[in-house]
Amino acid sequence: MYGIVNKAIEDLVIANFGQEKWEAIHKRSGVAVDFFLSNEIYDDDVTYKIATAVSEEMDMSLSDVLIVFGEWWVVHTTKDKYPGLLESGGDNLRNFLVNLPNFHNRVMLIYPKLSPPEFKISNISVNGLHLHYFSKREGLQEFVRGILQGLGIIYETPVTLELIQSRNEGSSHEIFKINW
Repeated sequence: MYGIVNKAIEDLVIANFGQEKWEAIHKRSGVAVDFFLSNEIYDDDVTYKIATAVSEEMDMSLSDVLIVFGEWWVVHTTKDKYPGLLESGGDNLRNFLVNLPNFHNRVMLIYPKLSPPEFKISNISVNGLHLHYFSKREGLQEFVRGILQGLGIIYETPVTLELIQSRNEGSSHEIFKINW
């Protein structure tokens, strides 16, 4: 993953719990990188170690850490650093989600070595849709849940999410039922 992901976790921890807590988490993670460069690629294991250390240090489930981080990623990292990306996706939650399958094409202009997930949309209605999430990375569906919740915050649209299909249960990909 690109360093911006690891830097965003660091920013989340520092903003909410302070520099000392980040230092404790960083030490617990065993990651030997002192400073994350946004455009540098780091092994996915680095991100997983940091997320696990946050979970242990903060006495939270890893799922809860990933949800909180997903919200942070949208509400702070993406909105603050790349506002044009969000704006290019649509002017409301429904339009953004319908356009989501094309979103990472724009992101890859900034991060050309990105290995992004793939999204497909089905069952579109006036107040909901199904989001199909495909990724070579396993265990990040709760991060996606947090991203979806963060998009609800950005677009001031309360969302309800239900994971109706999961790789954890033998499926080929996750499907979230999203209603607003």
